[in-house]
Amino acid sequence: MSSASTSEVANIAASTYTEWASVSPETIGLFGPRRDDFSQRYHLTRRGKIKRLAQIVRIVNQFDALKGLTPVKMRLMCEALGPTFVKVGQILSMRSEILPQSFCDELAKLRADADPMPYSTVLDVLSAEYGRPADEVFASIDPKPLGSASLAQVHRATLKTGEDVAVKVQRPGVRETMAQDVAIMRSIAKAATKVMNSSQIVDLKGVVEELWDTFESETDFLVEARNLAEFKRFASRFKYMDCPTPYPDLCTEHVVVMDYVDGISVSHADELVAAGYDLKDIGTKLVDNYATQILDDGFFHADPHPGNIIIRGGQIVLIDLGMTGRLDAKTRAVMKDMIFAVAKQNSPELADGLLRFAGAEADPADYPSLLADLDVIVKEYGTVDLKDLDLAAFITALTSLAQRHGIEVPSSITTVGRALVTLEGLLDEFIPDVNMIEIISQHIATSKTTSQAVKDELKSLGVESHVALHSALDAMSELNVAARMLTRGQLRMNMELVGSQEPFQLLSDMVNRLTMALIVVGLFIGSSIVYYAGMKPIIFGIPIVGFLGYVIAFILGVWIVIDIYLKGRKVKKR
Repeated sequence: MSSASTSEVANIAASTYTEWASVSPETIGLFGPRRDDFSQRYHLTRRGKIKRLAQIVRIVNQFDALKGLTPVKMRLMCEALGPTFVKVGQILSMRSEILPQSFCDELAKLRADADPMPYSTVLDVLSAEYGRPADEVFASIDPKPLGSASLAQVHRATLKTGEDVAVKVQRPGVRETMAQDVAIMRSIAKAATKVMNSSQIVDLKGVVEELWDTFESETDFLVEARNLAEFKRFASRFKYMDCPTPYPDLCTEHVVVMDYVDGISVSHADELVAAGYDLKDIGTKLVDNYATQILDDGFFHADPHPGNIIIRGGQIVLIDLGMTGRLDAKTRAVMKDMIFAVAKQNSPELADGLLRFAGAEADPADYPSLLADLDVIVKEYGTVDLKDLDLAAFITALTSLAQRHGIEVPSSITTVGRALVTLEGLLDEFIPDVNMIEIISQHIATSKTTSQAVKDELKSLGVESHVALHSALDAMSELNVAARMLTRGQLRMNMELVGSQEPFQLLSDMVNRLTMALIVVGLFIGSSIVYYAGMKPIIFGIPIVGFLGYVIAFILGVWIVIDIYLKGRKVKKR
């Protein structure tokens, strides 16, 4: 091949590679697909991991963590370690099977407040996201932030078209920092799993992956923009409920632009009263709407702390929908049944609800023990008046019990529990006259009219009939295959009768003895016939063939008697 043609081939190969690289970032190899590009996606390097690990170790040493941590020191350490550990602490605050309750209570106070980032950094982020200077998008931006958290910072601004908006800007590198922390946690969890007992109830790898799923959704602001749009549609059904309207064209992965909400925070109870609001009415509507979100629609605001609830123009406005939760119809139905089970003090129904959470694979090793533990919870929490029920303690006790018995409660339920406990804390502090559990119970009892209940039942029946029909068709198809195999002599059957080994063994022994008895009888009769026939040779006056038959029959008869005697004694000893 000439040098010219070689150069031409090289150019074609280079252009082909460039085109491929620009179109398809995913590759496969001769021995399977490429390994996960997690490190590449978030620009993680071994040197960066080591540097971050050294920083974590230094902060941990500052708090003398190796000598022991108090709940307060643990909360302060999480804040010092950065946004990843703040979120970890918030999630662990609802995991009493991992930490003592006193630590959970303290970690529940964690808020992602942080020092504000420079205004110049905010402008740089906006310019990078929009590909043009921020002043070409916004008429003005207030340099002073409305709020500054560990993940993002919010500024008030005015669009070129005149709308008053709030601009939420993600801190540069926060996602990469979280990814780096998660990569370190994965390594630690992998090493710890090797030395931990296989029956350890806490799945460290699962906890780390759950954390990353939470981080990834919270740091993708396009998810929050979609949540705002979805919740806006939900809130339109209620005159008293609202949320900011997002501006999709201006929302990116690191920036959210939404309506600016000017109102009174629910934490400023005195200002609300002075403005003419009824605190009990606000609390009742808030809780009832939360029951609708969780139990009826299955889409809910998962972080209802005071800073995220604003009262404006007679409406309750929920802001910051970065954390939301979703429940499918099955989970919502199970939750309602479990609430009624506690009210009726019915432990079996409560156990049934827990097992329905776990699905078909649920098989508690000790079901009586599970019922006994549930009896304790039902007696402790089911007998108190609703206004005296400690919801946080109840959810914690139920979750811990499920973990002890190997029942995996869905993470969505943990999210619900965390949201309700946060809401309960808000009510206790600012609107103490509102009883959340009582309102939720009334909501469940009155949420459906008779016609709606009938419609739901018919819908459920239709779905179940659809599934049953397809199952029946599948069964008929399988029978057709089995029949075709049977006619061709290709069908084999494996059958096992549970608990049938001992009866079959007894039957086998009986058949063996009966067979031996028939042989003995046959030998005696045959030998007698030979005796009377006088066949030669003769020994002891008996033909030798008949003599041998008598001897063998005698030996076998004695063996049968001894076998029956020995096995009879063995049965009596049992």
